[in-house]
Amino acid sequence: MIIEPRMRGFICTTSHPKGCEQNVKNQIEYIKSKGPINGAKKVLVIGASTGFGLASRITSAFGSNAGTIGVFFEKPPTEGKTASPGWYNSAAFEAEAHKAGLYAKSINGDAFSNEVKQQTLALIKEDLGQVDLIIYSLASPVRMHPVTGVLHRSTLKPIGGTFTNKTVDFHSGKVSEISIEPCSGDDIENTIAVMGGEDWAMWIDALKAENLLAPGATTVAYSYIGPSLTEAVYRKGTIGRAKDHLEATAFAIADSLAAIDGKAFVSVNKALVTQASSAIPVIPLYISLLYKIMKEEGIHEGCIEQIQRLYQERLYTGNEVPVDEKGRIRIDDLEMRPDVQEKVAKLWIEAVTENLSEIGDLAGYRKDFYNLFGFDVEGVDYKADANEVVNIESIA
Repeated sequence: MIIEPRMRGFICTTSHPKGCEQNVKNQIEYIKSKGPINGAKKVLVIGASTGFGLASRITSAFGSNAGTIGVFFEKPPTEGKTASPGWYNSAAFEAEAHKAGLYAKSINGDAFSNEVKQQTLALIKEDLGQVDLIIYSLASPVRMHPVTGVLHRSTLKPIGGTFTNKTVDFHSGKVSEISIEPCSGDDIENTIAVMGGEDWAMWIDALKAENLLAPGATTVAYSYIGPSLTEAVYRKGTIGRAKDHLEATAFAIADSLAAIDGKAFVSVNKALVTQASSAIPVIPLYISLLYKIMKEEGIHEGCIEQIQRLYQERLYTGNEVPVDEKGRIRIDDLEMRPDVQEKVAKLWIEAVTENLSEIGDLAGYRKDFYNLFGFDVEGVDYKADANEVVNIESIA
């Protein structure tokens, strides 16, 4: 079938298998071009199919020749209907890993559930024995709590007052003002339940209880801080409370791993175009301005560049991992450079519909968004028939 992007609000409801495959191959080639990383050899990635999680799996496999198990929750294809992009990404990753002689298996299911945890533990026990790196990169708006059975929904809201600022519809390029009402009721608690550190700790506890963590094992979860422009709705809002909880959890996990000389970190990463960030008011405008500046400065990074640098320059240098005053790895250092943020703040004041295409990188934002779904990828013939039914080797 000929597969074209179909939009519904901030979501693309189709994805292109060949485009996703090419995206994965491009990331693999980037990692190979940067040389070997003396990193972990047996890696579990929880949330492995898109964004930072996918980049982590690729970096582990093709930077460190690691065997990887990836856990994700993606929609498989059916005849006449495309899969979600993470399915095609994972299929392409496994195929390339197997071609390279690397171990790679995947589990598709709800990572919050006890069932998927047990399935993953069984696979590690059977195939790898132990793991020495656990990446936690889940991004989900809802979580069914495995103990209470309560369905928690996260919210993106300010705390204590209405937030009003600029945003952009990245499809049309229209800059407008938006107001977001403050959180109420159980919004904070629900957001922490979904996006905080409880599930990360549950994974580590389960692995530890079954003696599946190698001596010196490291676990890393991903977070974001961002600039003062977005902090009212992000870092000082409901999501910020969840991120605070995630970061506090790192210390608790590190304490629990002390007996095996294990370590736990939160890595604060750069703002990037993701399915989630595209739906967050204010963020698309901020990213389009940020991209323009960082590209002009020659310091722009996507997911794969970020994670390669995290591994090469932070986690696996042979020295102690450098952290900030709150114990966090900062790989958002280039984004948060004072000169970069000063330029963003100046452009923010100037930004209107009429000039955004000049002062911002809206075209780059759109391209990155379509790339998420396998569209607008160079070297792919989108007029050719594509087989939408693609299997993941270890799941088929």
